[in-house]
Amino acid sequence: MPFGCQSEVGKIQRLLLKHPREAFINPENVRCQWEPLNYFGAPDFEKALQEYDQFVNLLRPHVPEISFLPPSDHTGLDSIYVHDPVLVTNKGAILCNMGKTQRRGEPMAIGDFLHELGVPILGAITGEGRLEGGDVVWIDERTLAVGRGYRTNDEGIQQLHQFTADLVDEFVVVPLPHWQGPNDVLHLMSLISPIDYDLALVYSKLLPVPFREWLLARGIKLLEVPDSEYDSMGCNVLAIAPRKCLMLAGNPCTKALLINAGVEIWEYVGEEISRKGAGGPTCLTRPIWRE
Repeated sequence: MPFGCQSEVGKIQRLLLKHPREAFINPENVRCQWEPLNYFGAPDFEKALQEYDQFVNLLRPHVPEISFLPPSDHTGLDSIYVHDPVLVTNKGAILCNMGKTQRRGEPMAIGDFLHELGVPILGAITGEGRLEGGDVVWIDERTLAVGRGYRTNDEGIQQLHQFTADLVDEFVVVPLPHWQGPNDVLHLMSLISPIDYDLALVYSKLLPVPFREWLLARGIKLLEVPDSEYDSMGCNVLAIAPRKCLMLAGNPCTKALLINAGVEIWEYVGEEISRKGAGGPTCLTRPIWRE
């Protein structure tokens, strides 16, 4: 089966998800884990199942193949956010090494499942290297930007650079701000969501000036998320295809900004599956193949 995802905006043909039924397991499991994982509140198990089913129903008309990760004894609530533990290049998957200690079992669980789906494993970030998928952004098929923050370190970036040496012409390291500190979830994709090859949604107040200037010099138009909608994940938007996006409901200013730019929008309610765990639609999805 085809694979390869060196794009953030190409039409998704194959997608990997993990239902909260397999990630959360049961209400007791949620009660035990949500505080150690720094969630903003305990997800309501039944409501989370309902929200996720609606989320999947929005994706199904646009994505030909959706696969669901099975439960694993080595993963917890955060495994619903399948974007972070793995990257999928045109040569195979790269298993990450999570900066968040409680998520260290997720890459191997995903790797085993991808093997079943026919996706080869190109390599894995190992040792002291740390890399999370939310810090990795394909600007185009041969240009890769990587955020250096609390979840992704220099050693992890160096290993990624080696794995992608023959796949990438330009490899850009983006220093991330301290912001709310090491316990907060701040990835590069917290600050930028590509919408089309020449359009991106950004929160410029936290973007390094050289990186922002670099994006503009490439001819990428930047749509600015307002301050009032940054904390509600207005900047976390999933491109299903160029200018066709899925976003978390409750960010009307950002939605209007996108519509005015000619973007088609679908919204989902994510109080339990997104807001409490600080993971938007990009975090909830791992494309395996984009055209």
